[in-house]
Amino acid sequence: MLTQLRKLIITLSLVLATQIFAEDGYRLWLRYDAISDNALASRYASRIAAPRASAEASETMKIATEELQRGLSGLLGEQYSDGAPALLLITPDSPSELAELLNDEEQDGLGTEGYLIKEIDFKENSHIAIAANSDQGILYGAFAFLRHLQTNQSLEGIRIVSSPKIGHRLLNHWDNLTRTIERTMVGASIWNWFDLPYYIEPYYHDYARACASVGINGTVLTNVNANATVLRPQFLEKVAALADTFRPYGIRVYLTARFSAPVEIGGLETADPLDPAVIKWWTDKIDEIYTYVPDFGGFVVKANSEGQPGPQNYGRDHADGANLLARALKPHGGIVMWRAFVYDFEVKEDRHKQAYTEFTELDGRFESNVSIQTKNGAIDFMPREPFHPLFGATPETPHTLELQITQEYLGGDVHLAFLAPMWKETLESDTFARGPGSTVAKIVDGTVFDHDLTAIAGVANIGNERNWTGHPLAAANWYAFGRLAWDHQISSEQIADEWTRMTFGNDEEVVSTIESLLLGSHQTVVDYSMPLGLHHIMYPGHHYGPAPWWNQGRPDWTSVYYHRADQEGIGFDRTASGTDALGQYAPEVQEAWGTPESIPHKYLLWFHHVKWDYEMPSGRTLWDELCYTYQQGVEEAGEMVEKWKTLEGEIDQQRFARTLALLKRQHSDAAFWRDACLAYFQTFSDRPIPEGVPKPEHDLEYYKNFELYHVPGHPGEQW
Repeated sequence: MLTQLRKLIITLSLVLATQIFAEDGYRLWLRYDAISDNALASRYASRIAAPRASAEASETMKIATEELQRGLSGLLGEQYSDGAPALLLITPDSPSELAELLNDEEQDGLGTEGYLIKEIDFKENSHIAIAANSDQGILYGAFAFLRHLQTNQSLEGIRIVSSPKIGHRLLNHWDNLTRTIERTMVGASIWNWFDLPYYIEPYYHDYARACASVGINGTVLTNVNANATVLRPQFLEKVAALADTFRPYGIRVYLTARFSAPVEIGGLETADPLDPAVIKWWTDKIDEIYTYVPDFGGFVVKANSEGQPGPQNYGRDHADGANLLARALKPHGGIVMWRAFVYDFEVKEDRHKQAYTEFTELDGRFESNVSIQTKNGAIDFMPREPFHPLFGATPETPHTLELQITQEYLGGDVHLAFLAPMWKETLESDTFARGPGSTVAKIVDGTVFDHDLTAIAGVANIGNERNWTGHPLAAANWYAFGRLAWDHQISSEQIADEWTRMTFGNDEEVVSTIESLLLGSHQTVVDYSMPLGLHHIMYPGHHYGPAPWWNQGRPDWTSVYYHRADQEGIGFDRTASGTDALGQYAPEVQEAWGTPESIPHKYLLWFHHVKWDYEMPSGRTLWDELCYTYQQGVEEAGEMVEKWKTLEGEIDQQRFARTLALLKRQHSDAAFWRDACLAYFQTFSDRPIPEGVPKPEHDLEYYKNFELYHVPGHPGEQW
């Protein structure tokens, strides 16, 4: 009996140990598990060590050295030597014998955040140096060096020089003070407001580490649908606690400003931006914020959009509103990112056109510390959008590019959709603002119009699930945003390769399989949900799943407003014969996109109403092409399931099982999208579904009446 009990205890202990140490994704891409010696078979393999920070070192330098010690001991294992350092950290404050190892030209080119990693000779030995002009640059360089090791690259002849192309690189958290998160499906907010400032969650540091590892240097803590309560003193001390935690990692905190705050919490009767009492209230409030957070970054503002209050409530314009805040922030070094996502409930103009119409008229009127925060496309983070016409249209006003990391319209954290290819499509789009080569990326990084204020923002996909982002592969988008924010010239392929190796190891079969899944996934989602330029045909409210039939409420919140299907054809005519939204682009773009024959077919139905029998380049009719594209997306979703199955036994069981389950659901959802959309659109095309495409499993009424309840992230169910 005793023997059997002992065996049972041992068995239970093993099971418990397996559960405790299971790979749950919490470590993200900073896993630091031991790597093979293939790329490290050099003289450094047995003696590379990180220096230890002195007692007088800054908190940032201490974090950098601790990260190197943690990373090197994990990656190199028994090969790691904790003896005399072969790794040197050099800043202008280093002892002269070290600082003199780098020439001025090398240092000057790094700016305040860049770094240089190279092999140097010092005291008759060869070493690796991480050099920067600041401790912050050293921290970024430390993460870059560890990334180099994690991805199994050689140290022989190493030379890496890197500095950010964009100054402000921010996550926008659409988190509410109630800990609900708008448009994110991964649990509650990571900000535990009720416990702050008394208790700092340990994971706040891990969040900051992850952000710093990819160069993110700012975080907007609150939802763009703002709550003025966060500006009260009892919340500002909570904000200060987070700011103190993040500061050593180089991360500044920002807030969203509720434009009506002077009325809601200030006791004023108006929030008119030109009213002296309002000006004084905001000036005093911002001065107060800086007593709590001396390096407060500034505000993101959503105003006069979707019911949010703003300056137009008082007969003023966006420049009046933005400048009110900007003038109060300017003495402190803060900035305003005023969102261009504006459309008036009363304006009947094509929603695609409204932001351009409003903001081009204001160019030149904004304070120098104001940036227009502009989404990648003119509608609302659709699975695919042509670039926003505002980019390049305001030469005197910089733009903050706003991307959405959370997959509001791409299946949430349920569907796999690697977004780097979508973002690269926007970044590399040519605006022709100053001739060929005036890409969106060069507008945003200040190159085209010589702007000093440069910024990029990503709506975060982070919640309090153990693996941060829900889907085991969704953290790739957090990583991708950071890498592109730092350097928009990095390819999607490089980002996918880095993240996969850092997250799943360097086994080539595993790497190639996961990279293939990532790089094809965005197009797959587009194909089975909104192909050929279709957009905004998702279910209302929670946005998960299709509803091309939706026709209730204000027109530009419906689906039929956007696809405009009728017996003749489908698509939104935005040429001169329609709304002429195309006329907001440069002549070169208008010419390229002006006809169904010339436009890239990924944007076809975005700008053109096309007949069902229009002949596509494939030789098929538009109707058949639409059917086959939906089917292709479903087949590709099925292929993702089969590809992932080949990894069984090659990666940990926990991440394998969860990803497999989600991919299976994605395949099922893809078929639902195909069937629902084709059942509906067939009522207009009146043409048979072509051979090779399954007929919808149910009749149209079934899809119209299908309901999902309590979908996470739905703002209508957050309170």
